Amino acid sequence: MIEKNGRPLVVEMIRADVREAARRDAKRGIRPRVYDPDAIPPDAFIIHQASTWMAMERERQTPRMLFGEFWLEGELCILFADTNMGKSLLAVQLGDSITRGKAITPFKMDAEPCPVLYIDFELTGKQFEQRYTDGSATHTFHENFYRGEFNQMTGLPHDFKTFDEFITHALSRAIKRTDARVLIIDNITCLRNGTERSSQALSLMKQLKLLKTRHGLSILVLAHTPKRNPSLPITRNDLQGSKMLINFADSAFAMAESQTLPGYRYLKQVKQRSTAEMYGSHNVCLGKLERQKGFLKFVFSHTDNEVKHLRRYSQVERQRRAADVLALHKQGLSQRQIAGRLEMSLSAVNRVLGVAEGR
Repeated sequence: MIEKNGRPLVVEMIRADVREAARRDAKRGIRPRVYDPDAIPPDAFIIHQASTWMAMERERQTPRMLFGEFWLEGELCILFADTNMGKSLLAVQLGDSITRGKAITPFKMDAEPCPVLYIDFELTGKQFEQRYTDGSATHTFHENFYRGEFNQMTGLPHDFKTFDEFITHALSRAIKRTDARVLIIDNITCLRNGTERSSQALSLMKQLKLLKTRHGLSILVLAHTPKRNPSLPITRNDLQGSKMLINFADSAFAMAESQTLPGYRYLKQVKQRSTAEMYGSHNVCLGKLERQKGFLKFVFSHTDNEVKHLRRYSQVERQRRAADVLALHKQGLSQRQIAGRLEMSLSAVNRVLGVAEGR
C-alpha cells in the first residue's frame, strides 16, 4: 500500500477532500454540522467531597492485570518501539491472550477473557493471513478477536467537519458492534496528523480517554520511536511525538533490541500509575520470536539489567564515528542528515560537533 507521511494514501486523499469541501462550504456560508454523541452536554467537572470519592472508590474493583505490570484493565497504555522490532506481533499476541484468558508467560493476567477489537492500519488482510500461516499450519484465533482495517472505499459523511471526528465516531460504532472491552490501535500516526505538536497530541489523547470512559475500555496504542542511539537506555523521551502523548497515558512500555543477544528484544516499563515498577532498567524482560503452529509470537525467557544489552563502543570506534560526523559536517550536511546517514541519534551528533567546536 502506498503511504505518505506514515499514513495510507487513501487517508491523505480523504483529508484533501475534507479541506476542499470545507472551502466550498465556507464560500457558500454553510456551517458544517458537528456530530455530538450526547444529546445533553455533561457538566465540565464531577465534584464530590474527598471522603465521598474515597468511599465510592473503595466499592470499585481494583484494576486487574492484562499483561502483568505493563498494562492493567481500564488503562490507556502506549507501547512504542523502532520499526521492525515486532510491536505489532506482540500486540496481536496480547489480543489473542486476552480473548482466551490465558496469560503470556511469565506475566500475570487475572482479568476475565473478553472481546478484543484490533484496528490495523499497517497490514492488508492478506498480509495478516500470511503472517499467521506457516506451510500447512494456520493459527485459529478466538471468535472474540476482531480485526478491523481502514475501508479504502469510504468517504467523509456530511455530518463531520474533519476526518479526525469521523474516525472517532467510526471507532465508537465498531466498539458497540463487537462489544469490545479491549481496543488495540496499530498505530497512533494514522489516527491524527501532527502529534509532534502539543495541541494535536492533547486533542488525540482526550478523544481516546473519552472512548475509554464512554465504553469502559482498556486501550493499547502502538507508536514509533525516532532514530535513537542503541548505546543509550530507552526512555519515555524516545516516544515519537509530543510529550503530551505520554503525559496523558496511564501507562507506557517500550520494546528495544538487545545489542548483545542476537534476535532478542526486551520490554521495559517507562510509566506506571497503578502499579510499582517491576520491569525497569535493572530488570528488563527478554524474549525472542518463535513460530508455533502457525502463530508467530514472543517467548519470554528471563530478566536482566538493560545496560548489558546496550551497544558498546570501543575508543577506536568512537573516534572513527566522530571523524565521520566531522567529515559530513564539513560537506555541508545538517545534523539531522548526518544522524540519518550514520544511524546515530541527533543528540549524539550534536555532542560530537559541540566537542569539536569547544562548546
